[in-house]
Amino acid sequence: MSSVSVIIPCYNYARYLCGCVESVLSQEGVDVRVLVIDDASPDNTPEVGAKLAAEDGRVEFRRHAVNQRHIATYNEGLAWATGDYTLLLSADDLLTPGALARAARTFDSYPDVGLLYGRQILFNTNATLPDDHSSGDVCHYRIADGESFVATLCASGSNPVNTPTAIVRTRLLAEVGGYCAELPHTADMDLWLRFAVRSSVAILDANQAFKRMHGQNMQIDFTAGVLGDMTQRKAAFDGFFRRCGDLVKNREHLNIMAMRALGTEAFWAASTAFDRGDTAHCQTLINFALEVDPQITSRPEWYRFCWKRRFGKRVWSMVRPIVAQFQRRSAPVQIVQ
Repeated sequence: MSSVSVIIPCYNYARYLCGCVESVLSQEGVDVRVLVIDDASPDNTPEVGAKLAAEDGRVEFRRHAVNQRHIATYNEGLAWATGDYTLLLSADDLLTPGALARAARTFDSYPDVGLLYGRQILFNTNATLPDDHSSGDVCHYRIADGESFVATLCASGSNPVNTPTAIVRTRLLAEVGGYCAELPHTADMDLWLRFAVRSSVAILDANQAFKRMHGQNMQIDFTAGVLGDMTQRKAAFDGFFRRCGDLVKNREHLNIMAMRALGTEAFWAASTAFDRGDTAHCQTLINFALEVDPQITSRPEWYRFCWKRRFGKRVWSMVRPIVAQFQRRSAPVQIVQ
């Protein structure tokens, strides 16, 4: 039977911790060990964590005397992991039934797979946990070679991996290394890229975790900022190519792809900001777009944007419906036979 080490970092989430741990301990078909790490929570996490460890020998509980922040806590957990496979699961999330068995079977069948992930189900903390009837013991999956996976991330400039569902092959951790402290918001994306240059990636067509949305999720404040996590995604790509460049085929081309994707995303966000009259936000996003992708000024959308800015928001708000109508009339007509 395959073994899975599950790390559950917890900060001020005592109210969710029992449900999270139970969703792991109830997994069938795998040998599970759990490490709960309390990062000096001010709530009653110590009492809840100690009780969970006392009730089940598969659970270990640790508490930091001083808050060490999430990256250090994550890496402490990775250093503890000894199972065949390792999962880091936030204390406010839960696994779906059968998630670990589905993952273990796939890993066991494909020794070259180092990273595996699936779908997540978002739910509101005040709502009843959704039923998951779509993922049985057997599910479809796709194996992507690492090179293709890296290219996909570069082409989109984004992270397709749902973190609560991401499981890695533990023996590769020593080679890959842990989470990067310089990337507090995109360290997971950087880690997936580093796994992909050393292994294949399995994508399960199954719901593997429940992601709780409760207004205090770690990423909310950061992604609500002017550039969201675009700057951190750029830093993740920069660090990845710097540290793993020798392992990446077509490194220069992929780097250009990633910066172009980020530049395009920032450009369209700037256009939207202009439409709502947020000129400061617009300029900040345009500056970022030009920084990462100077070639954006040679594209048709750039010229249209420049004209829009020359018109100004008031005039553009009057001209915009006419332009949209013209674009609809100019669109090619598709004839269905």
